[in-house]
Amino acid sequence: MAKATVLGKTTKADLPKELFGEAFHHSLVHETARADLAARRQGTASTRTRAEVAMTGAKAWRQKGTGRARVGALSSPTRFGGGVAFGPKPRHYTVKVNRKARRKALRSALSVHAERGSVALVDASAFETPSTKAAAEALAKWGPKPSTLVVLSAEEGGAAKSFRNISGVEVAEVGAIGVADVIGAASLVVSEDALSKLQERLGA
Repeated sequence: MAKATVLGKTTKADLPKELFGEAFHHSLVHETARADLAARRQGTASTRTRAEVAMTGAKAWRQKGTGRARVGALSSPTRFGGGVAFGPKPRHYTVKVNRKARRKALRSALSVHAERGSVALVDASAFETPSTKAAAEALAKWGPKPSTLVVLSAEEGGAAKSFRNISGVEVAEVGAIGVADVIGAASLVVSEDALSKLQERLGA
């Protein structure tokens, strides 16, 4: 059974300077966070143009002699049931951010938590047997502000199961987190294994 003492507040001095000692770069963090969020958009919205709607190609009525305005195809965007003039089509929203810039932005976002004192290290080995109650007690003892991002390695499934059902807590695999995840969380919980993998990923 996991113990509530496996989670403790960590000061900036206890954290590796290579990861948590970067100066805050507002424009770089903003650009990278926008790119992260844009890349998550599906871009599957689609509408039919006037060429794609199922509509007869015949004129609604003859050109002259009716006393009404002349009219062409019923598939015109100005008519009910017609195509959409400038509607969305499937597309991607990805924006390229250079690798060095992305790494620097992530280190900058991590450093913000170090400055605020909103980082805690968790002993994931204590959660080999999943226990949501023990995880909730550990968080309550630490007293973080919601929302909390828990960063774990792929091998730490027991800890992931323990934290994932807690309200206000999001669990993420260390290789999948981005700047938007880190900077958008009020507090950060990282396992020792995830911390070492972050150092490898960010070249620190």
